Amino acid sequence: MSFIRLYARVFATLGPETRLGTFLACANIALAVAQFAEPVLFGRIVDALVSAQMKGAPPAIGDLVPLLAVWAAFGLFTIAAGVTLALHADRLAHRRRLGIITGYFEHVLQLPLAYHGGTHSGRLMKVMLQGADALWGLWLSFFRDHFASFIALLVLLPIAVMLNWRLGLLLVGLLLVFAVLTSYVLRQTESLQQGVEGYHSDLAERASDALGNIALIQSFTRVDAEVHGIKDVANRVLAAQIPVLSWWAIVSVATRAATTITILAIFLVGTWLHIQGLVTIGEIVTFVNIAGMFVGKLEQAVGFANRLVLDAPRLVEFFDVLDAAPTVRDRPGAIDLGRSRGLVEFENVSLSYDGKRAAVSGLTFKVEPGETIAIVGETGAGKSTALSLLHRAFDPQTGTIRVDGHDIRDLTLVSLRRNIGVVFQEALLFNRSIEENLRIGKSDATPEEIANACARAQAADFIARAPEGIGANVGERGRALSGGERQRVAIARAFLKDPPILILDEATSALDATTEAKVKTALDEVMKGRTTFVIAHRLATVRNADRIFVFHEGRIVERGTFDELVKQNGRFATLARAQFMVTDAKNPAPLVAQSGES
Repeated sequence: MSFIRLYARVFATLGPETRLGTFLACANIALAVAQFAEPVLFGRIVDALVSAQMKGAPPAIGDLVPLLAVWAAFGLFTIAAGVTLALHADRLAHRRRLGIITGYFEHVLQLPLAYHGGTHSGRLMKVMLQGADALWGLWLSFFRDHFASFIALLVLLPIAVMLNWRLGLLLVGLLLVFAVLTSYVLRQTESLQQGVEGYHSDLAERASDALGNIALIQSFTRVDAEVHGIKDVANRVLAAQIPVLSWWAIVSVATRAATTITILAIFLVGTWLHIQGLVTIGEIVTFVNIAGMFVGKLEQAVGFANRLVLDAPRLVEFFDVLDAAPTVRDRPGAIDLGRSRGLVEFENVSLSYDGKRAAVSGLTFKVEPGETIAIVGETGAGKSTALSLLHRAFDPQTGTIRVDGHDIRDLTLVSLRRNIGVVFQEALLFNRSIEENLRIGKSDATPEEIANACARAQAADFIARAPEGIGANVGERGRALSGGERQRVAIARAFLKDPPILILDEATSALDATTEAKVKTALDEVMKGRTTFVIAHRLATVRNADRIFVFHEGRIVERGTFDELVKQNGRFATLARAQFMVTDAKNPAPLVAQSGES
């Protein structure tokens, strides 16, 4: 992304503040004109005083008062305009920074799971915060100072040539030399800074990984190793950043040298021109002041360019995330499903993540409302992918999925997902109170509804034992609760959502037998009257399913009840014998009486 395109993109994000931004831009133009008027008036006053001195008479008050009055007026306007710009630029920048953060956050939450699977959450947080801060800094500095500097350099410089073309061209020549030097530094540092930002992303990802796995680090005594790793990345950041800083140090020195050289050159040339009778003393004074002002403006412009170079990689990353389009979105004219009956149909559904190997292929089945379907198979067989397609985490490349006879792509995402509840293998909880996590299922749930959901989910007892009760904080990712407690909170959340279609994704696989019994009781309760899909590796948890689908390499290779599949003596029967669910293919009875039912 070129500097010009990037610069345009920065100001295109002003959004609702565009009108205020336009006003501030106009105020900057007026301020630049007012600032330019001061050295011109100063020169005229000096000429009036010199002329009076040469005549041997005191200066005429009538000649000086209008010039002084206009000078005072411009000075007061400059002060007022500066205060207005500072006040409103601050407000604009802060309002838009928060608006950009919330907009970015909303956008990222809508990106598909595949995007989040390939992008580290620590990087997304770093991109959001650094990108928003970069935008804030650019808006603030631009509207406070830098736009007036650009106006002075690009628009008002020709006016200096009109005042005295000899001194004006000298000023233009000196400034062009400085501009060429700055442009060279920009080219040298642009690619270098991109490398620096890559190391910053590595630093954010590594730190986030470490903080998210603190138990692993401490139990394996990895503290020193992780700290060493962070220091190593930090050293690489510094090693990459030093050359960039060195180049800009050269520019800083050149800027200060340019101030002295430019003023000295104008003074010397102006003196020679005055001897030749080509300029007045007042014009020399005017151009010395203009030179000082222009070099100051050039310093501000260079500072802005420096900031843009340093922030450009962060802004590119930020805009790259904003430009990532959700692959799943509402079609034009999508309809609201309302309350679903729970009828689900897959018709020749296929999906491949990489275009080479099918994740699921040719899935065709129909599930009646209230039916419980178990989905089993080895890891990577396509079980979770199939049900991810149901709530449109992805869309299939071929085939159609229908709910109540509607192609789910013709439904609004909100209405589809409102009708589907998911209890994951790992209970996903926010670092908030138990009540706040429960209200994710139903934000306006009454205390009675919450209490009933907790009771039915076998969660009321442990909640009551907590010192703060339902207001107790569950910790980051629910770590203040045990695994079984987390799962029961997740089940209570599903109760509150009350979806007609329920997906249980390995909801008991990580629990001990006693805890699993409590969670399974809660699951049996939440499954009543709902179309339920149960993904399971442990076949004991799906024995009573209405039908079982056996997945292999993305396809359904067997289907039927538990007993029917065992009698088929196929892949499912092999799994059942491996888990000691049956003695042999001819005897479908469990080896251990009902132990698998807990």
